[in-house]
Amino acid sequence: MGRKPQAKGRSGELELARILQGYGYPVEPGQAVSYGATPDLTGLPGVHIECKRAQQQNLYAWLDQSRRDADKFHDGLPAVFWRKNRCPWLVVMDLRDWVSLYERQKSTKNNE
Repeated sequence: MGRKPQAKGRSGELELARILQGYGYPVEPGQAVSYGATPDLTGLPGVHIECKRAQQQNLYAWLDQSRRDADKFHDGLPAVFWRKNRCPWLVVMDLRDWVSLYERQKSTKNNE
């Protein structure tokens, strides 16, 4: 990957980290250009974040990457956070993982 795509990817990670921090989550970006040695972002409990800033989407390949990295880092359910130019951020998860996350949230609220 060339410098320009790397810079765009890093910019996306920093942008997403700031947005999630604005919601009160203690999210921190991983190391710049770590080539998979660290997660893109950490600090969102129960979710492994694969951050993508790209015009063309490749959701299934990205989700496969997120699954592999979630297994590697043991940091939560795999999710792809993606944004293309001049568009809002999207989150993509396997439906079973989303239901699992939703059910945990629902049972936490019922126990309060």
